[in-house]
Amino acid sequence: MRWSKLLKYDFFRLYSQHLILFSPAQKNSGNKDKASESRLPNFRKNIYTKEIIDFILDLILSGEKTNLEINRKYEIPTTTLYKWLSKYRADR
Repeated sequence: MRWSKLLKYDFFRLYSQHLILFSPAQKNSGNKDKASESRLPNFRKNIYTKEIIDFILDLILSGEKTNLEINRKYEIPTTTLYKWLSKYRADR
């Protein structure tokens, strides 16, 4: 580390790249996860909790904010907002 500071050269980065380049190849084992076999991306299902949905819907239904304002401020997609409105409006 002293030489790195003295010469102003990042020897750690050079060393770590050397290790990655010359490391032995990983063996392919027969035990693969089902998630790794699929080529489709793995998405999270429920990003928003019920409390967040209720808060956002209260803002829309009370008229405090419009759909566009919520979309820009909280970065919630418009399709998600419209699905929430159609799904949860009957509950209110």
